[in-house]
Amino acid sequence: MDGFTYINIFDTKGIEYLVIIGFLLLLIPFWRSLNKPLTVRAKVMSTLGVLTSNILKVPQGLFYSRNHTWTFLEKSGVASVGLDDLLLHITGQVHVNNLKVPGDKVRKGERIAEIAQNGGHLLIKSPISGEIQGVNKSLREGVGALNDDPYGGGWIYKIKPEKWTEETNSYFLANEATLWFKTELLRFKDFIAMSLNKYSPETAMVILQEGGELADNPLSGMPAEVWHDFQEHFLDKVS
Repeated sequence: MDGFTYINIFDTKGIEYLVIIGFLLLLIPFWRSLNKPLTVRAKVMSTLGVLTSNILKVPQGLFYSRNHTWTFLEKSGVASVGLDDLLLHITGQVHVNNLKVPGDKVRKGERIAEIAQNGGHLLIKSPISGEIQGVNKSLREGVGALNDDPYGGGWIYKIKPEKWTEETNSYFLANEATLWFKTELLRFKDFIAMSLNKYSPETAMVILQEGGELADNPLSGMPAEVWHDFQEHFLDKVS
């Protein structure tokens, strides 16, 4: 007929479908890019444990110092010395460098070891005075025993104490130690929030999880500046 134009609706629908498909192809990468940080953070969170006082090992009969070392007097009269479980949960796996050898005399508060990880390091103080009797050489070969068995195979030194009673009477034992570790976790939360806001604010979202819980091994992978702050404002500045 005159004046009548035939339009194939299937052709026009086909064009609309192509436009929609093209739009979706552009939208999907854009959407993925928006959600990528959340996805990465979710993956990080799923691989990290949560650091609470409930996961800490606190054996009875040990003396815990405010510098996060422990000591135990054996029947032989020689004391074992090592790092407490909270410190090792904070740092993650570390290598131990001994600063003393058998025969050396040390005083309480003297630096006897260094623990290190990827550029970060901490200096460890002796909880007692005395003479070094032995060094745990197995810790040089691997870090497993230190973290997995800190109060057994993870001992660092054997020391013949000079003033055992006098120097350990202010240390924590048993339930008192458990309560102290809880307060130390709160103190560490305050420290890490302050330090990360100064050096690495974007990392604070991962270390301090939703609800304010701490991720396990929070110092692991942190810049050397954060480790330095931890030494000065937490480990050496006892509560």
